[in-house]
Amino acid sequence: MAKNEVSLDDLLLEKIARALDGLEYGSIHIVVHDSQVVQIERTEKYRLPVEKPEAKISQARTGK
Repeated sequence: MAKNEVSLDDLLLEKIARALDGLEYGSIHIVVHDSQVVQIERTEKYRLPVEKPEAKISQARTGK
């Protein structure tokens, strides 16, 4: 393995680690062509608290 391949692997691992950093919900998609990583995609989702339908009905009735 050539010296520049090692640094490329290290750079790739660093980029993947950065994509994972702080990700609570979501996915990391790594695209490979001809045995080479060509793209890293990060999809992040934000989860919002869900109110139960009964809570909304009781709030509407009480005005709160």
